Amino acid sequence: MNTIKQEVKNNVAYLTIQSPPANALSSQIIKDLQTHFDEIEVNDQVKAVVLRGEGRFFSAGADIKEFTSLQEASDYESLSLNGQQVFQRIEDFKVPVIAAIHGAALGGGLELAMSCHIRLVSEKAKIGLPELNLGIIPGFAGTQRLTHYVGTAKAYEMILTGEPITGEEAVAYGLANKAAIEEELFAEAEKMAESIAAKSKPTIHAIMELLSYGKSNRMTEGAKAEAKAFGKVFGSEDAAEGIQAFMEKRKANFQDK
Repeated sequence: MNTIKQEVKNNVAYLTIQSPPANALSSQIIKDLQTHFDEIEVNDQVKAVVLRGEGRFFSAGADIKEFTSLQEASDYESLSLNGQQVFQRIEDFKVPVIAAIHGAALGGGLELAMSCHIRLVSEKAKIGLPELNLGIIPGFAGTQRLTHYVGTAKAYEMILTGEPITGEEAVAYGLANKAAIEEELFAEAEKMAESIAAKSKPTIHAIMELLSYGKSNRMTEGAKAEAKAFGKVFGSEDAAEGIQAFMEKRKANFQDK
């Protein structure tokens, strides 16, 4: 079953994640995202993309239960690298991708949103990378992209504490472009996307290519290091305890192992 719904109108492609209740990022969702971006890339009518979630959340995290089915560190590293590849594809996409974030974008959900070019958020949305609360670490280049947007000091704080920020705070820290009340968020995203889509496609393509030059070349190196660390950490005793505690809705008792 396809976990992503696609609709195209007024030169804008709307992609909606449909995996209730939390739109947790499973390997199937990542695979379906790849498929839909493949389709959009060859659709000459599309000049902007809006990515959103159905239900209560944009995406409240990665599919932890699915991840626990893996066994070896190399399996987790491969999982991380695959997600990174798809998210990098989104960041390198030739037309702009707007993430419309309501409810929550946590963990893998925020990593997906950070791969988009523009982020619109509901004012009270929860935004963060809480992986350390589970004894694991971000794996889809979150350590690299968050630093790029909010700076090193704030990235240390957000990742090490695991505490989310609000949509309004995300705008203040440079992580999001604009905040709106939740009821108006999707309309704001549609308005912005149609404003972009009214422009000439060659000019859009030129800007998408030119702005990418301003990004650090070290991000690719850092993302690979993140994937290797992700594989190593996921095999630790504390990771097993953190994930079990998460599933049992209790506080983790880490032993630093």
